[in-house]
Amino acid sequence: MAKPSSRNSGRSSGSSIFTGVLIGLIVGAILAVGVALWVTGNNPFKSATPAATPGPTAPAAAEPEAAPSFDFYKVLPGDAHGELPPSAAPATPATRYFLQAGAFQNADDADNLKAQLAMLGVEAVIQTGEVADKGVLHRVRVGPFQAMDEVNRTRSLLTQNNIPATLVKEVPTQQETP
Repeated sequence: MAKPSSRNSGRSSGSSIFTGVLIGLIVGAILAVGVALWVTGNNPFKSATPAATPGPTAPAAAEPEAAPSFDFYKVLPGDAHGELPPSAAPATPATRYFLQAGAFQNADDADNLKAQLAMLGVEAVIQTGEVADKGVLHRVRVGPFQAMDEVNRTRSLLTQNNIPATLVKEVPTQQETP
């Protein structure tokens, strides 16, 4: 019987893989440099200075206008040192309106009402607070609303679904700035 021939006929497969990877890296690097030069428009083989052409000279191109320069102290309002800029008239804070759909001592009841409102397409918030003689209350509120038209539309939707709502008016307090 004949002796089976070996597939490795004295040649190592490890060196052929290494050679292939090395050639692939070199070709990839050359292509990457070529694409980078093409994208940026740089041509290393092009002469840096254009050749002088004899003949009539072209008229000078219009020079771009210089950018305006700003002096820090001229840009600031008021020329006098130590003068404060005029302050704007204090704006009156906008009144915000909320509809309170319920107040519960049990947090689960408040969550149930919030879920019921969500099923109607009304976004509600649960506010938890301590109330004297009543303990902790979980208020379910809808809003804030800026106009009474929005309040009336939402209130009529809640009334149609047997959810009583109370109007809560909130006027933000002005804080003094030092």
